[in-house]
Amino acid sequence: MLIIPAIDLKDGECVRLRQGRMDDSTVFSTNPVDMARQWVEKGARRLHLVDLNGAFAGEPVNGHVVRAIAHEFPDLPIQIGGGIRSIATIESYLEAGVNYVILGTSAVKNPVFVEEACRDFRGHIIVGLDAKNGLVATDGWAEVSEIKATELAKKFETDGVTAIVYTDIDRDGMMQGVNVEATVAMAQASSIPVIASGGITNIDDIKALCAVADKGILGAITGRAIYEGTLNLEESQAYCDAFFVKN
Repeated sequence: MLIIPAIDLKDGECVRLRQGRMDDSTVFSTNPVDMARQWVEKGARRLHLVDLNGAFAGEPVNGHVVRAIAHEFPDLPIQIGGGIRSIATIESYLEAGVNYVILGTSAVKNPVFVEEACRDFRGHIIVGLDAKNGLVATDGWAEVSEIKATELAKKFETDGVTAIVYTDIDRDGMMQGVNVEATVAMAQASSIPVIASGGITNIDDIKALCAVADKGILGAITGRAIYEGTLNLEESQAYCDAFFVKN
């Protein structure tokens, strides 16, 4: 299981939000490339980038920062989400060296777009499902639908989606622990591997996810915990590696 550091981009800076609120952000670095370097030096095997401005604008806003990080670390798998609503945007990111693009709002509102993207860029498309009380949220979490996240996951099963990033909005940035039950339910809803996101606070959350990883959990995205030091990236990845060697 991969421990994936998150770099959330707002106005060109690396920040963390609480429950997706743009007006409740903490700036952790004014140089996201240096921030990425820190996680790479600590052994990160993948980075999770989010264009927060882009998620609200519906188009890339911090794309230049994403490209700079991809250029600096050409051998590191990078996934990017936020404002990706066209084939042209996907193509642009992949050409810049990004490995995976995450379709969130566009996947919910236009499922045919997911089919098209998977057909054109097989192996590079991840769907981001963000849920509040189990219901899918879109547009930077500003809108909550009546669609169950688990039901939507099933619809993408035949499209060729590489993974699902599942975020529990109520836990995101709140340091209250990962919602293991909901993550397992998402993983069991389809055959698509799930990357857990939201609420990871310390090594106990990593241990809890490792214990159920065989249900279909590929990795865990962590943000505030590694920035504030309640979770050690190197130690948590080492724990995961050792856990799967034993089991």
